[in-house]
Amino acid sequence: MNKILLIIKREYLSRVKKKSFLLVTFLVPLFLIGIYALTIYLTAKSFESNHAVVHLIDQSGLFAGKMNNNEQITFLEVSDDIAKEKARILNEEGKTFLLIIPPDMAESAQVELFAKETASLGVQGDVSNQLEQVLRDIAYAEAGIDRATVESINPEVHLSAKEITEEGEKDSSAGAAMGIAMSLSIVVYICLFLYGAQVMRGIIEEKSSRIVEVIISSVKPFQLMMGKIIGIGLVGLTQFILWIVLSSSLMGVASVGMTDGQEIRKQLTEQGLSGDEVQEVAKSQDGMFGKVTRELGKVDFQTIVITFLLYFFGGYLLYSALFAAVGSAVDSETETQQFMFPITIPLLFTYILSFGVLINDPHGPLSFWLSMIPFTSPIAMLVRVPFGVPTWEIVLSLVLLVGGFILTTWVAGRIYRVGILMYGKKASYKELVKWFRYKG
Repeated sequence: MNKILLIIKREYLSRVKKKSFLLVTFLVPLFLIGIYALTIYLTAKSFESNHAVVHLIDQSGLFAGKMNNNEQITFLEVSDDIAKEKARILNEEGKTFLLIIPPDMAESAQVELFAKETASLGVQGDVSNQLEQVLRDIAYAEAGIDRATVESINPEVHLSAKEITEEGEKDSSAGAAMGIAMSLSIVVYICLFLYGAQVMRGIIEEKSSRIVEVIISSVKPFQLMMGKIIGIGLVGLTQFILWIVLSSSLMGVASVGMTDGQEIRKQLTEQGLSGDEVQEVAKSQDGMFGKVTRELGKVDFQTIVITFLLYFFGGYLLYSALFAAVGSAVDSETETQQFMFPITIPLLFTYILSFGVLINDPHGPLSFWLSMIPFTSPIAMLVRVPFGVPTWEIVLSLVLLVGGFILTTWVAGRIYRVGILMYGKKASYKELVKWFRYKG
């Protein structure tokens, strides 16, 4: 046991003390927040620079003076000389288009939009919406219906989802749960391969440099394998915990200075505004950030973080044992492909299902069994947890995951003890079976 602890200590400290570990650990949260900020900024800028000018030839006479200009598009009524206008479009720079409305537009509902380059979906959608609105107004007028009356009838229903638990009722948010579930499936899928590959790569390097022959003279192969697996796993856990703490701190700093919703309502009331006016202004002040914050407030992050750490470490231990066996069986990383594919199938299968079946039916029979099978539970259960999972299911799944790890480690250890000292012979599945059956 002392030898395993020494190997764990060496693997952990040798990686944690690297500058690359510190840089990645502290820069990743900043990088992610920067990416989100840059995405929002570039999206806003793209809308600013996406202004389009549409030259309009109305042969039907129905749309004259009825197409409204806005921040994204400007309509200009031009002559009926189609050839001349097409030539102008061809020679002009920028986002310039030619919209031709035929005489039978009311019956055919067909128009043509010409451009030097294909119009974006935003431009096409805006043009279509305005044309449809004009035709709708004409239909209202012919039917004797007042448009203002129709638009005033616009009921909105705000559905508040609740969960009934043994402790009582609590708010729930399917949207927030879905977003978190998809994020967790991506993170776990990538990280299991990332840290598992580190175990495999480390074993291949030690084997190819013959350092392992010296190490094996002092420790048993199984002790070496377990030490490497647990040591690198603890590095991963340390990194995740630091990421969670740093991300939470940065999000807290980012939210400082934003006026609280209750404070806004208080100030507006003191100014003499009515209740409806206060509600309307406060709602606009909250914006998207306030809506997202309220939805995230309905999520049990404590349970999600704890289960994430447990399933990441459990899944890592299970799969890294298989990666270790693969690393011991080959002499170079290029030879690992034939063994990697069978290992990746369960994770890949669950990862693909997480975007469809697991999110749409998190409490169905397929979702339940995928969250119980050790090879698929690290992703399947984490996708289900944001939607609410009974405690007994989580406990049973973790017990099975630990059992799967023990079984996998035993199998991988029997292959590892032989493969780690094999050189120059290309391994096959038949050879792996032989190594597993060797006694001693």
